[in-house]
Amino acid sequence: MGNALNGKVAFVTGAAASRGMGRAVAVRLAQEGADVMVTDAFASPKSAWAGDEGWKGLEDVVKEIEAAGCKAASAVADVVNLAECEAAVKKTIEKLGRIDILVNCAGTRGPVGVNIVDGDVKDWEALFDVNAIGTMVISKAVGKELIRQNQGGKIVHIASAAGKLPCPGSAAYAASKWAVIGITQALAMELAPYKINVNSINPGFFATNLRDDDATMHSKKKGITVEEFRKDEYKMLSDMVPLKRMGTVEDIANLIFFLVTDQSEYLTGVDINITGGTLMH
Repeated sequence: MGNALNGKVAFVTGAAASRGMGRAVAVRLAQEGADVMVTDAFASPKSAWAGDEGWKGLEDVVKEIEAAGCKAASAVADVVNLAECEAAVKKTIEKLGRIDILVNCAGTRGPVGVNIVDGDVKDWEALFDVNAIGTMVISKAVGKELIRQNQGGKIVHIASAAGKLPCPGSAAYAASKWAVIGITQALAMELAPYKINVNSINPGFFATNLRDDDATMHSKKKGITVEEFRKDEYKMLSDMVPLKRMGTVEDIANLIFFLVTDQSEYLTGVDINITGGTLMH
């Protein structure tokens, strides 16, 4: 596509899912000239989408980055594990020379439609571990390297529209994403002296692997295929969006591309809604 990121190295978490935002972001940044380290807690996560049976996760994403003409590296690293994150940072320096950009796409959704009084504390803890604590852990691991390099940098975290809306049945998920917004703002203040921009984005309705468990469960309950459920859900959710469609991972990649280029130099500590108009504040 272009060369806006020539000479830059990006570190993208949550990048192994076939229909995930992380994969789309990693490939887009490579198409714009960046070398990319891709990480995930799982080397090859399963997908409930038809046609994904042969998906090889990080291995295939590396091939896509290299096909775009850039260098790639991969590491299995859980964002809640500081040692694994620090090892991935070290590998990035060894293989790609430096880090300029962190895009943290790692996240989990947890049970949907479960009220607090019926909820499981372990489910809540798992959500906060990945979405909130994980955001701080990966920021710590990469942030220390960006400070050491002393050449500025860009950090983008994936929050959620749920982090700004009442979400009955998904309180822990929503609260964990509220936390991401707060962490982003604090981190932006802490890293501003080092010319490191830190922002987050709030996706609305997107068809990614994050909805796989929910789609599988509901399709079984209704006695229909996952594809049929997904088609019905797409229509239902699209009708709720002013722009009348769910978002695509390419929409996410386009926004993040802007946030990691020099075009966003004076933007830090903000959370940007990307919801097709469902959230405007």
